Amino acid sequence: MTDPIRLLIVDDQRLMREGLRTLLELEGGFEIVGEATNGQAALDAYTDLKPDVVLMDIRMPGMDGVEAAQHLQKMIKPPAVIFTTAFDSYAMQAFDINAVDYLLKPIRFERLQTAIHKARALLPSQLEGLTSLSPQRTHFSITERGRILLIPITDVIYLRAELKYITVRTAEKEYLLEESLNNLEQEFSNIFIRLHRNCLVAKTYILGYEKRHQGHDAEFDAEYNIENEHKNGEKHWVALLKNIPETITVSRRQQHLIRAN
Repeated sequence: MTDPIRLLIVDDQRLMREGLRTLLELEGGFEIVGEATNGQAALDAYTDLKPDVVLMDIRMPGMDGVEAAQHLQKMIKPPAVIFTTAFDSYAMQAFDINAVDYLLKPIRFERLQTAIHKARALLPSQLEGLTSLSPQRTHFSITERGRILLIPITDVIYLRAELKYITVRTAEKEYLLEESLNNLEQEFSNIFIRLHRNCLVAKTYILGYEKRHQGHDAEFDAEYNIENEHKNGEKHWVALLKNIPETITVSRRQQHLIRAN
């Protein structure tokens, strides 16, 4: 006997969750392992329940469905994700172009059944194609010791490129993120500014700027592979940051930001 497909239903509307549950229970062959009311709750539920398929609403308070799906794809064994949505026909083009399966509300059982049986894990490129339907990410997802940690964007002080990884610095610790610094700069230009070619700093964590003699931060700069742009003895600018003792060197190219402040 084939094991039933394990499903997690994610929707902020109780009536919608109940409707999906009723449709699935009438047919049989599916096991509804849980429900969640937003993306954050869906990630928490996945860790405990390990569903095969997640039926995910798009627009939900807190973390929306597209962002939650992005985080889910970083799991060791990501679930298949089927989006449920009430978007109009124009927005549907984003799903069709990126070959992402979705169910348009109100949902018919035949369509639901077909989608579940052909569901598969999404590719990162498919999710990137849906970013126009989703607000800005609220969290970074960090893979650490086989589990996913969600780091609120508001907790991040700076993002520093090191080889193929990004160091994500919060007041408490550092994490490693495998993304492009240039892409992060474009996505979060309203939150971070580039003070050096390999470092983005959160605007709200900058206390001010200070001129220092070359060598004051030499050990720190060497540790993080910051190129020395200044002659010995010459003063250079650094950014002073909230909650941590480190400073960030401001490159010559970016010193106009200091004058702007």
